Amino acid sequence: MRLAHRNVIVVGAALVAALAIMDIVMLGQGQASNEFPNPYKIETWGQLPAGRKIGGTAGIDIDRDGKSVWVFERCGGATCDGSNLAPLLKFDSSGKLIASFGAGMFVVPHGIFIDRDNNVWVTDSQGKGAKGQQVFKFSPTGRVLLTLGTAGVAGTGPDTFNQPSDVLVAPNGDIFVADGHGGDTNARIVKFDKDGKFIKTWGRKGSGPGEFDTPHALVMNPQGRLLVGDRGNSRIQVFDQEGKFLAEWKQFGRPSGLFLDRAMMLYSADHQSNTPTVNPTVKRGVRIGSESDGKVRYFVPEPDPIDPAQGGGREGVAVDRDGVVYVSKTGDGGLYRYVKQPSGTR
Repeated sequence: MRLAHRNVIVVGAALVAALAIMDIVMLGQGQASNEFPNPYKIETWGQLPAGRKIGGTAGIDIDRDGKSVWVFERCGGATCDGSNLAPLLKFDSSGKLIASFGAGMFVVPHGIFIDRDNNVWVTDSQGKGAKGQQVFKFSPTGRVLLTLGTAGVAGTGPDTFNQPSDVLVAPNGDIFVADGHGGDTNARIVKFDKDGKFIKTWGRKGSGPGEFDTPHALVMNPQGRLLVGDRGNSRIQVFDQEGKFLAEWKQFGRPSGLFLDRAMMLYSADHQSNTPTVNPTVKRGVRIGSESDGKVRYFVPEPDPIDPAQGGGREGVAVDRDGVVYVSKTGDGGLYRYVKQPSGTR
């Protein structure tokens, strides 16, 4: 869950104004730091039937019960093309698989969002034949309730996407799609009403305010501000719901996955920094900080220094009601659980 579907407290105009001023103050904050404490123990997690493995997974979210975990994985590999496996998986908090559906429907599973009614929204980020380049809304039991985009068709219009990366539903039902995945794909946010009627779009390829290079992740705070993980530009951009640019934050690294928990802590999964050409001094991992002031508090490096064999590529992030962090891995796939340890025990 990424908070847009929770019941939120209505704040006064003075607080909204103060938050807007805070955004301006935070505009242009510098590069992410690696110098934060790591209080988490990392465990592999998730149980599948014999012979089945978790494929590359960008999409992970929390059920309305606050404990169960939804995963949108790539059929045991890098794609679901030609597979008869179900890529939408629901696990209980112990890691036991309790539901699955979606077999034969997707090309490359990507983003996932669980709305306030426990409906499951997903993006199929690539197209092949008459599949892909779409956003789906499912009931909790797997019935298709709504489809956005044209199957297998890439485009820039109101009824087409080009590699949609993520989806989010606001409390009023408006739908936001992060459309694009770098290169020559789109670089925009697309907004629809609750019935899927196109409202507007904003953004284009670039690095200026309101421009994008791989809009990869979405969260919404209780005041209704939309945070976009603008991965290719190594920043989070903050907008109102009409697309007005409010701020950019660079202190959370190169965000592939974003999550905002009940305590208003923002989690940003960075699995692309620390190369000779991309943020060479910024380590990969999950940065955790306050959404209200933008200050990073913790950093969990990737791979886990306690168990380097667990490897890198951790792209999706979600947090349950007890503060347990779940992280998903692309590449060769994997699911992990980060459990906060008492001071001095790690």
